[in-house]
Amino acid sequence: MRLAFNIATRFLFANKGQTLLIVLGIAVGVSVQIFIGSLIQGLQASLIDKTVGNSSQITVYPENEQRKMDDYEELINQIKRHDKKMNVISVTADGSGFIRKEDDTNPILLRGFNLDDANKIYEFNDKLTEGKLPNANNEVIVGRELKEKLNLSLNQEVEILTPKNSITTVKITGFYDLNVKRINESWIISDLNTSQTIFKLGDSITSIEIQIEDVFEADTITSQLKTDVSDYNVKITNWKEQNQELLSGLEGQSISSIMIQVFVLISVVLGIASVLAISVMQKSKQLGILKAMGIKNKQASLIYLFQGLILGLIGAILGILIGIGLLVSFTTFVVLEDGSSVVPLTLNSGFIVLSGVIAVLSATIASLIPARRSSKLDPVEVIRNG
Repeated sequence: MRLAFNIATRFLFANKGQTLLIVLGIAVGVSVQIFIGSLIQGLQASLIDKTVGNSSQITVYPENEQRKMDDYEELINQIKRHDKKMNVISVTADGSGFIRKEDDTNPILLRGFNLDDANKIYEFNDKLTEGKLPNANNEVIVGRELKEKLNLSLNQEVEILTPKNSITTVKITGFYDLNVKRINESWIISDLNTSQTIFKLGDSITSIEIQIEDVFEADTITSQLKTDVSDYNVKITNWKEQNQELLSGLEGQSISSIMIQVFVLISVVLGIASVLAISVMQKSKQLGILKAMGIKNKQASLIYLFQGLILGLIGAILGILIGIGLLVSFTTFVVLEDGSSVVPLTLNSGFIVLSGVIAVLSATIASLIPARRSSKLDPVEVIRNG
């Protein structure tokens, strides 16, 4: 085996131009795989983060006429049976109404949260543009668009009108921007007690919002929860049910990425096989002499298998370096107006290693054709024909 390896390396160094060409071909294939695959992964991660990363991924609603949940602690205990798969469980008390400033009114959705829990989902602390979060009864924060629409200011008092004709004066302690216009112009955020008091909910809540460890398991966890809480009069939805078009787009991206990588891989394999097959013809005289000296067919085959392995290893390492370099360059220089990257840098070590391993295996498999051809060479015929 050592003899076959030594001969393989000598053959490679004997024709450096051809060797370099194959290595570059493998490197380009690996770098394209890593660049395209990582770019798609980064884009998908960015889309998921912007759409469902800072929102409820599984939501539990009441199905009774009152649209509220009493004695919900036992329900939450049932939900917590899956606690290892969940990051946050937050209760809410929501109600529709109007905000009134002097003669101006605007429809709103008042959302009452346990702010310590809700902040882990919506990241209100990071999304505040002015002021502070509510920390007392009848304090609220308002979205940027609603602020501009009604010309609101910090510490200003406005009225909240409910469908039951109750009027409550609240104080604006801050303004937020969740980067969604529809939310910014309609949501008013308060603590749980304020919303429960304004809508006369008592100790009841209107929904339970959940964020999970793996967002793509939302449908599976939802099915499990429906079984666990089947005795409760509730409805459970998840982000997948509400974002079918987004899921279709993500699946299309993944399929496109896989197709590109497969065709690149096929091109690399065909290129290696054809170049090494030519190498068998070029080195036929040397192989004939080696066989005449006693080298066996198995060893002759191993020469080309080792060549494929060596070329695959060098090409994979070089391709990984080029691919990472392309990713870093792309995310550094292709930026938005605010200086942030169009697609976040995503370096999935598992995917990168897998791409390298596939390249090495492909190069080795591609060398099977010339390896088999070399084992069938007749030394007498080769030496006789020169």
